[in-house]
Amino acid sequence: MAAEPPVSSSASIPRRVTRPSLVEWFLTLPPMLWLVLFFLVPTLLVCAISFHAADPAGGIQEGWSLDTWRRLMQPSYPAVIWRTVWVSLLATVVCLALAVPIAYFIARLKPEYRQWYLLLIILPFWTNFLIRIYAWKTLLHPEGFIKQTLVAFGMAHENTQLLYNVWAIIIVTIYTYLPFAILPLYAAAQKFDFQLLDAARDLGANQLQAFFKVFIPGINRGLLTALLVTLIPALGSYAIPDIVGGPTSELIGNKIVQRVYVDRNLPHAAAISAVLALAVLLPVIIGFIWQSMRRPLTPKA
Repeated sequence: MAAEPPVSSSASIPRRVTRPSLVEWFLTLPPMLWLVLFFLVPTLLVCAISFHAADPAGGIQEGWSLDTWRRLMQPSYPAVIWRTVWVSLLATVVCLALAVPIAYFIARLKPEYRQWYLLLIILPFWTNFLIRIYAWKTLLHPEGFIKQTLVAFGMAHENTQLLYNVWAIIIVTIYTYLPFAILPLYAAAQKFDFQLLDAARDLGANQLQAFFKVFIPGINRGLLTALLVTLIPALGSYAIPDIVGGPTSELIGNKIVQRVYVDRNLPHAAAISAVLALAVLLPVIIGFIWQSMRRPLTPKA
């Protein structure tokens, strides 16, 4: 009886830890200093200000206090926070649902046609951000093109309100941040080996199964990037709800602006900003944890 081949013991070999070289330290130091000086330090200062009391003249009083954080327990703030979260999540999900097939379509085009489609995606950035929002305000106006078209086809009534509500905010948010979702997904789809889809269909998968079980996992890094670059600015948006939203459609960003410029209450604005920073950092932390859990624990042979 033939002897069995010896089992490789490479899996039991401990991973060798290499120290970063001096060049790597010099390359990493500038961005780390930038993040510390312009992100970590301001964030800590904002959190520290939130634990002070507001001065009647618009300044910050000495001493520490939890009064600002207690005011966040008022019934209006949990409602605003919840509205901000679900509006941002819904707009992000819709952006991803639209961006994935668009990125797939552009990546399958011939190279000479891709640049024209990418140009159409980038073209809105050539117009000022506020001008684009006001353009949507004109379109959603009771006398605007969209309202009149819906009424003409019997899909809306004369008293239907398309402006100054949460759905107007969602529509404009999707329009604004859809290019931010398409570009990283396209970058990931461009590197994807589309022959894998043909192989999946040869093995019995239909077109939809190959798309969702092969293509989607193959661009997971692009999905994570698109999720973050869409969700994070959507959470902190204040210009869109301020222009197309109504008084009952305020988001966290609007509350921060009111506390700074109207009430002159910097500690209160800092406390709301700290809550927003936590809401922004949470998906980033979850994303990094998810990526680290998907990494192999043993080095490749």
